[in-house]
Amino acid sequence: MKKILLVASVILPLAAACTQTEKGAAIGAASGAIIGGAVTDDVGGAAVGAAVGGVAGALIGRASEPGYCVYRDRYGRRYTARC
Repeated sequence: MKKILLVASVILPLAAACTQTEKGAAIGAASGAIIGGAVTDDVGGAAVGAAVGGVAGALIGRASEPGYCVYRDRYGRRYTARC
Protein backbone atom coordinates (compact mmCIF):
# COMPACT_ATOMS: atom_id res chain seq x y z
CA MET A 1 0.00 0.00 0.00
CA LYS A 2 2.86 2.36 0.80
CA LYS A 3 4.35 1.73 -2.64
CA ILE A 4 1.09 2.70 -4.31
CA LEU A 5 0.94 5.97 -2.39
CA LEU A 6 4.56 6.70 -3.26
CA VAL A 7 3.99 6.07 -6.98
CA ALA A 8 0.83 8.20 -6.96
CA SER A 9 2.67 11.08 -5.30
CA VAL A 10 5.33 10.95 -8.00
CA ILE A 11 2.98 10.60 -10.98
CA LEU A 12 0.37 13.23 -10.10
CA PRO A 13 2.70 16.26 -10.39
CA LEU A 14 3.76 15.05 -13.84
CA ALA A 15 0.18 15.44 -15.04
CA ALA A 16 0.40 19.22 -14.74
CA ALA A 17 1.70 19.61 -18.32
CA CYS A 18 -0.84 17.29 -19.92
CA THR A 19 -4.15 17.80 -21.71
CA GLN A 20 -7.39 17.67 -19.78
CA THR A 21 -8.00 14.07 -20.93
CA GLU A 22 -4.56 12.95 -19.80
CA LYS A 23 -4.94 14.72 -16.47
CA GLY A 24 -8.29 13.02 -15.91
CA ALA A 25 -6.83 9.61 -16.75
CA ALA A 26 -3.83 10.09 -14.44
CA ILE A 27 -5.88 11.33 -11.52
CA GLY A 28 -8.50 8.62 -12.06
CA ALA A 29 -5.90 5.85 -12.25
CA ALA A 30 -4.09 7.04 -9.13
CA SER A 31 -7.33 7.41 -7.19
CA GLY A 32 -8.60 4.05 -8.39
CA ALA A 33 -5.36 2.32 -7.42
CA ILE A 34 -5.41 3.83 -3.96
CA ILE A 35 -9.06 2.98 -3.37
CA GLY A 36 -8.77 -0.51 -4.90
CA GLY A 37 -5.69 -1.28 -2.84
CA ALA A 38 -7.25 0.01 0.35
CA VAL A 39 -10.51 -1.87 -0.11
CA THR A 40 -9.06 -5.24 -1.15
CA ASP A 41 -5.64 -4.99 0.53
CA ASP A 42 -4.25 -6.70 -2.58
CA VAL A 43 -2.18 -5.68 -5.60
CA GLY A 44 -4.80 -7.16 -7.93
CA GLY A 45 -7.46 -4.89 -6.46
CA ALA A 46 -5.19 -1.89 -6.90
CA ALA A 47 -4.58 -2.83 -10.55
CA VAL A 48 -8.28 -3.20 -11.27
CA GLY A 49 -8.99 0.08 -9.50
CA ALA A 50 -6.29 1.82 -11.53
CA ALA A 51 -7.69 0.48 -14.81
CA VAL A 52 -11.27 1.43 -14.03
CA GLY A 53 -10.28 4.80 -12.60
CA GLY A 54 -8.06 5.59 -15.58
CA VAL A 55 -10.80 4.92 -18.10
CA ALA A 56 -13.39 6.84 -16.11
CA GLY A 57 -11.02 9.76 -15.59
CA ALA A 58 -10.15 9.90 -19.28
CA LEU A 59 -13.82 9.98 -20.24
CA ILE A 60 -14.56 12.72 -17.75
CA GLY A 61 -11.48 14.69 -18.77
CA ARG A 62 -12.33 14.41 -22.44
CA ALA A 63 -15.82 15.72 -21.84
CA SER A 64 -14.53 18.84 -20.15
CA GLU A 65 -11.97 20.32 -22.59
CA PRO A 66 -12.01 24.04 -21.74
CA GLY A 67 -12.62 26.33 -24.68
CA TYR A 68 -13.80 23.57 -27.03
CA CYS A 69 -17.31 22.61 -28.06
CA VAL A 70 -18.67 19.56 -29.84
CA TYR A 71 -20.45 20.26 -33.12
CA ARG A 72 -22.13 18.17 -35.82
CA ASP A 73 -21.75 18.76 -39.52
CA ARG A 74 -24.56 18.37 -42.02
CA TYR A 75 -23.78 14.64 -42.34
CA GLY A 76 -24.14 14.03 -38.61
CA ARG A 77 -20.43 13.60 -37.88
CA ARG A 78 -19.19 15.02 -34.59
CA TYR A 79 -16.14 17.28 -34.36
CA THR A 80 -14.65 19.62 -31.79
CA ALA A 81 -13.63 23.21 -32.37
CA ARG A 82 -13.09 26.38 -30.38
CA CYS A 83 -16.32 27.81 -29.02
